[in-house]
Amino acid sequence: MQRALLAGILIGSLCAVIGIYVVLKGMSFMGAGISHAAFGGVALGFLLKVNPILSSIFFCVASGLGIAYLSKKSRIKEDTTIGIFFASTMALGILIFGFLKGVNVDLFGYLFGNILAVTLNDLYLTLLVEGFVFFFVLFYYKELLLLVLDQEMAEVSGIPVPLVYYLLVCFISLTIVTSIKVVGIVLVSALLIIPSAAALQISNNFKRALITAIIFGVSSSIGGLILSYFLDTPSGATIVLFATIIFLITSLLTSKKRD
Repeated sequence: MQRALLAGILIGSLCAVIGIYVVLKGMSFMGAGISHAAFGGVALGFLLKVNPILSSIFFCVASGLGIAYLSKKSRIKEDTTIGIFFASTMALGILIFGFLKGVNVDLFGYLFGNILAVTLNDLYLTLLVEGFVFFFVLFYYKELLLLVLDQEMAEVSGIPVPLVYYLLVCFISLTIVTSIKVVGIVLVSALLIIPSAAALQISNNFKRALITAIIFGVSSSIGGLILSYFLDTPSGATIVLFATIIFLITSLLTSKKRD
């Protein structure tokens, strides 16, 4: 249980830090597309007999960069590209698992999460990814903020927009794969988006929104985990619903202020 709580704190804060940029940039659907691409990565891991999380990292980063590149260079709109990758990577995963007869695979755990199954190696990987993400956010703080708020201004200011954007996509992919064990492939994009969306509703500036998002993300993970323990419900779904309740409360508070 202690390991699960630590994993919840790490994943809650990690998703919040990268999620604030996802929401501001309008990349929520991309997050969902990359998260479902992880299913193909997990399947490849079992096929090649390597760690499914490691194979998912390479697969999701490649899928994310593929979506970003095709969206910028082709005539197809971003949402269409995401839809294609969304469906094709899931189809690839289903096809591979169809060939893997007789292999014992905990598909439910990968799809919907099982935070109690988090290993010590999973925690080390999460710490490593969180370190990289925090370094990236601090190093490119001004560039990222300008990119998500006003891309044209970022380009005029001489910021290497393509580099920063592709790096952001890579770190979104890493965050998603790292969070799979906690909330699962199906629900991981929700933990990436909901706490940040709730924080942006009640915060007047970016720094306050970022701190609030981290608080909401960690609270959702811990609160959802404790509830799932006592109610004997799936941890991933309970964490996401806890985050949704926080979002609904912030929505009600902001709507009352406007009235």
